[in-house]
Amino acid sequence: MRPALVLAFCCIAACGDSDRPVQAGGSVFGTSWSLTYLNAPDHVTDADVHSAVEAAFATVNESMNHYDPNSLISLFNELSAKTPVEVDWDFAYVLSAALDLAEVTQGAYDVTVNPLSDLWGFGPAGPTQFPSDDDIRAALESVGSEHLEWQSDIRRLSKLTPGVELDFSSLAKGYAVDLAADALDGMGVARYMLEIGGEVRVRGRSPRGDAWRIAIERPEPGLRGGVHAALSLVDTGVATSGDYRNFFEHEGIRYSHLIDPRIGYPVRHDVVSVTVVHGSAMMADAWATALTVMGSTEALAMAEARDLAIYLITQSGDSTQAIASRGMQRYLLDNPQ
Repeated sequence: MRPALVLAFCCIAACGDSDRPVQAGGSVFGTSWSLTYLNAPDHVTDADVHSAVEAAFATVNESMNHYDPNSLISLFNELSAKTPVEVDWDFAYVLSAALDLAEVTQGAYDVTVNPLSDLWGFGPAGPTQFPSDDDIRAALESVGSEHLEWQSDIRRLSKLTPGVELDFSSLAKGYAVDLAADALDGMGVARYMLEIGGEVRVRGRSPRGDAWRIAIERPEPGLRGGVHAALSLVDTGVATSGDYRNFFEHEGIRYSHLIDPRIGYPVRHDVVSVTVVHGSAMMADAWATALTVMGSTEALAMAEARDLAIYLITQSGDSTQAIASRGMQRYLLDNPQ
């Protein structure tokens, strides 16, 4: 799953016994998850909540974890061209959303980027040597949604070109959050904050009785930074994509783990992180990736055109600058501490 997501969480103040929060957590998808909830119905036990959340995670893991060789996405990636497979409903939902976003972003977002990620050493195979221009051109021949044949009505998928592979890293954790949040809603859990590795959904009010406060971390390579800004959120999702924790250097040039699928090279522009608030954690996750690839000018223009709530942190030399879209203004707290 995609690393380097950079949300920190503000502390919860003390509350009365009637609103005492319950906390749970663990490991999943190569990262950690945490849940804080309260006001569950009397008949819903802590074990019920934990089981429902982990069942949602298992569904996503079995379907779309490309680090698991037995997952559906891994099996698809191993198929030869023009060999169809019927995918499960969750896979179909995520794929359709990804293809829609690829079209909206004109290819800046693309879940067929896996051949390039592997080539640059950011895939399951681990590090590789610095690729040549010829290597990149060859990998690009298997990148692009036009290399897929997708019949959404019958959930039938095949690849039209050999070597095409899917990577749902920029959606799967967010989708797992959404799926588990749906389970919590169905159980009647009225107030919660659920996150996996930085992808978040909140419902209702925090234990303090006000909105949940989510802190956007100050980008500091190799370190856990301080608070750059803070958000006040109710009933929504949020995710951050950043390149300052996962990168490598070659001949004095820093290369991000995020690949621009339009050209085949890691992004090298001014954006160091993008935070997106969206009703769906999955779409917040995917949009954060897409906007990071675009760069600040293109990302802000896209956000304003589509009324997206985004918070960009850019860097020039040693100085950083924050840019918030109009849609993000209503979520920003004046005092982030």
